[in-house]
Amino acid sequence: MRISIFGAGYVGCVSAACLVLDGFNVALVDPDAAKIASINSGKSPIYEPGLNEIIKSFITNGMLSATQQYEQAVLDSDLSLCCPGTPSREDGSLETNYVKDVAEQIGSVLKHKKAFHIVVIRSTVLPGTVEAVVIPALEEKSGKKAGIDFGIAYYPEFLREGTAIADYKDPGAIVFGQYKDDTKSIEALNALCKNIATKPHVIPLRSAEIVKYTNNCWHAVKISFSNEIGNLCKSVDIDSHEVMEVLCSDKRLNISSAYMKPGFAYGGSCLPKDLRALRHFGKMENVATPMLDAAVSANEYQLLRAFQLVKKTGKKKIGILGITFKSDTDDLRESPLVALAEKLLGKGFELAIYDPNVSAKFASDHNYISHLAGYMKSSAGDVVSFSDAVVIGNKAKENDAALETMPEGMSVVDLVRVKVPMHSSVAYEGLVW
Repeated sequence: MRISIFGAGYVGCVSAACLVLDGFNVALVDPDAAKIASINSGKSPIYEPGLNEIIKSFITNGMLSATQQYEQAVLDSDLSLCCPGTPSREDGSLETNYVKDVAEQIGSVLKHKKAFHIVVIRSTVLPGTVEAVVIPALEEKSGKKAGIDFGIAYYPEFLREGTAIADYKDPGAIVFGQYKDDTKSIEALNALCKNIATKPHVIPLRSAEIVKYTNNCWHAVKISFSNEIGNLCKSVDIDSHEVMEVLCSDKRLNISSAYMKPGFAYGGSCLPKDLRALRHFGKMENVATPMLDAAVSANEYQLLRAFQLVKKTGKKKIGILGITFKSDTDDLRESPLVALAEKLLGKGFELAIYDPNVSAKFASDHNYISHLAGYMKSSAGDVVSFSDAVVIGNKAKENDAALETMPEGMSVVDLVRVKVPMHSSVAYEGLVW
């Protein structure tokens, strides 16, 4: 397989170097004459450890070349990796004109190319960009259909400056964004990565597009959180590196997939209380805690989203399956489901509530929800029978039978993503899926 790479910047040059190391012939395409001259003379136009030596070696043996002539590069290759920049505009929006320009160039060549050609976007682009910008440009200029007459896919890069070549060879994850039923492009990308041990995640285009943003924003959050803890620690002469070393040693909860499944708001006896305490501590020490403040705001927003979805159903008789802050506990302290129930009651909704770990008597004796005791039912079936819409607040097995036999026309708002088959006429909506 012969490769053309559009964009001789950081991602393009590193990708080219790693691909020639894997035995592929690569042509780098860029409109910048100075970059092309540099590469063809055996010099990298950017600095990255080890990159200069690879370029020099493979320019010499002919496996790597650089050109401004995109037409011949497309005709002579089987797959084009598109790596132009996507900088921010002044208003913070994404500049996609360079990606569009490359798509138009490739499309104009595909119009006259008989062989099946695959176009793979590597630039960091927002969800929907390939379908809204790239594919229309390719189809308009080529007169052909994406996924049928030519291949299209998205292959985000996760290369850190300074360790990019090592990251390419041993990535934490490989992601292929598939367009509809275009398996040819995915097969080609698998061949492209055949020397990499990491198993690729093959997911829909838009999912793949947002993965890169999710990664980078998560990294930014981690850095800002660590700095915030560092500021708090320093204010009382604590070694923040020592603290964070302990935090990172816990691979079961802290450095793991725990808590990383989108859903409803947090609650319970620990998280709300400890966030309040540390934020107050920051105020006492005159240290701002914007990350911790934002965590509270984000949690309140998630509660609001759940309420809005219930309101959107247009139903007034609402059942809630689950009232504790999470499944398999009777802990009601600061449960977001209690807060949701209170908000619904305050807005005039009628309620029926069931939780296998909370009886009506338990509720009546409990300081946190004694005011909700009169709405407690003895089974999930009783809740469904009462309701026109049901909120699923936990994954208790006792709920499954009631959900499976839910009557036609029922509305469901799922806060936990249950995997229970429901009647096709049930109006189902998940909180964040």
